[in-house]
Amino acid sequence: DAEQKIEAAGSVDKAWTLIGDFCGIANWHPVVAKCEMKEMDGAKIRTLTTADGGVIVEKLTNWDDAAHSYSYEILESPLPVANYASTIKVEAGSAADTVAIDWSSTFDAKGASDDDAKKTILGIYDAGLGSLKEKLAQ
Repeated sequence: DAEQKIEAAGSVDKAWTLIGDFCGIANWHPVVAKCEMKEMDGAKIRTLTTADGGVIVEKLTNWDDAAHSYSYEILESPLPVANYASTIKVEAGSAADTVAIDWSSTFDAKGASDDDAKKTILGIYDAGLGSLKEKLAQ
């Protein structure tokens, strides 16, 4: 399991505008070079291509616009994880004009130790959340 939470300047609406587009991750995550969306059996599937050419295929499993959150699963990836399920959510921060962003997941390590798998996932979260914090400050 992994979880990372940040607080940033900005509003829930502004943060959700960035995050709340399932393929919008290409606009805010520095590792994601490209996102392509398709539907498969009624489910939204995004194919992410990373800056170094890796391909990650993810399926949207839950969408809650009112609660500003969505959940997804990784179907295939080069990451050292299996059975990866994640939720990213946006809520009001602890101070006025701040927003809290929480990104969490459950998974099993695959081809790596539990610690190494968790480090990899937290590194992805750190990069994405750091970028969101910068974009919200603009």
